Amino acid sequence: MTALQAAYRLKEREQARTRFPPVAAATVCWEGGMVALSGAGAAAVAVPASANAALRVIGVADATADNRLGVANAMTAEVRTGVFAMNNSATDPVTVGDIGANCYAADDNTVSHSNGGNTQPVAGVVFDIDPSGLVWVKFS
Repeated sequence: MTALQAAYRLKEREQARTRFPPVAAATVCWEGGMVALSGAGAAAVAVPASANAALRVIGVADATADNRLGVANAMTAEVRTGVFAMNNSATDPVTVGDIGANCYAADDNTVSHSNGGNTQPVAGVVFDIDPSGLVWVKFS
């Protein structure tokens, strides 16, 4: 494609905040928990976020996707992007100085300051920390 030579009306997907990835076999993605993709290409499936650097966090489950009795791809998870409150790690806490930086998934509802020695995937970007200690994370 060549560079613009005239005005171009951009296409925008700002309101497109929901994804529907297939869920892994024998897996539950709980409502409110971070969801990650495991695997690559067409074989990628949704799993709860965990301390596994091979995962890619894609958002937060908007509803529980219970595929405990199903095979991979038997159902999809409803996963939202946006800014959501997550628990802060007690052993590796996110601090005010981390606002604007990546935080890492310790489990499906806890984020930490560091990647745990390359064992935790990026959860998202720290948006804020509220007075109660919850970390507001931007998932995109």
